[in-house]
Amino acid sequence: MATEQLAAALASGETRVVDLTQPLSESTPVLQLPPPFANTPGLSRETISEYDDAGPAWAWKTLTVGEHVGTHFDAPIHWVTGKDGEDVASAAPERLVAPVAVIDKSAEAAADPNYLLTLDDIREWENQHGELPRGGWLFLRTGWDARAHDQAAFLNGGETPGPDVEAARWLADIAPIVGVGVETVGTDAGLAHSFDPPFPVHHFLLGAGKYGLTQLANLAELPPAGAIAIVAPLKLVDGTGSPSRVFALV
Repeated sequence: MATEQLAAALASGETRVVDLTQPLSESTPVLQLPPPFANTPGLSRETISEYDDAGPAWAWKTLTVGEHVGTHFDAPIHWVTGKDGEDVASAAPERLVAPVAVIDKSAEAAADPNYLLTLDDIREWENQHGELPRGGWLFLRTGWDARAHDQAAFLNGGETPGPDVEAARWLADIAPIVGVGVETVGTDAGLAHSFDPPFPVHHFLLGAGKYGLTQLANLAELPPAGAIAIVAPLKLVDGTGSPSRVFALV
């Protein structure tokens, strides 16, 4: 059976599990919106007990963290165009375990932090590797995961790569994918506030009932095609997003 073959491949190392998740801590970079907009908190913790009188044999903590902090999942209701769509808890599991296409624009992003993925870029990838996987993910590799240890370098003054308007619209309306994943702080480019419409990935993708993933890591370890992504957000009722653990089978 296929599951037995997969188990054997994992045991032998023929298939590897690659962790695509950034570590989540109090120092994880967090999106900063300008006034008058409200910002999400990062991660903070408060000890409930730690092998002491409040709990002599156990340790546990209270976490405070925004839904959109660290490696995280965007549900359709995160954006006004998807406000009548799915919350995080409604995301079907079969849409969260799916094939993944990886478009590598790390060299372009190194030369220009405002690099925009275009529809021509996507078509060039398809000419080499076939159509984007039906029911799968598109991950954009930009090399930005190398900056994730430093808030200033990661946010880069608002200059970060991402899809342009035409690509975002096509990925939402035409491409057979379930969502888009990136290594940056958000699925849109840093300058996307000035686009028409603003933040087109959020606007079009979430409005189409598709998903977003941000702050991914280790995309360099994935092939352009052939890997399987496993996306595991919290099953959060009414959740607009969720910190997530993301893996790939390679």
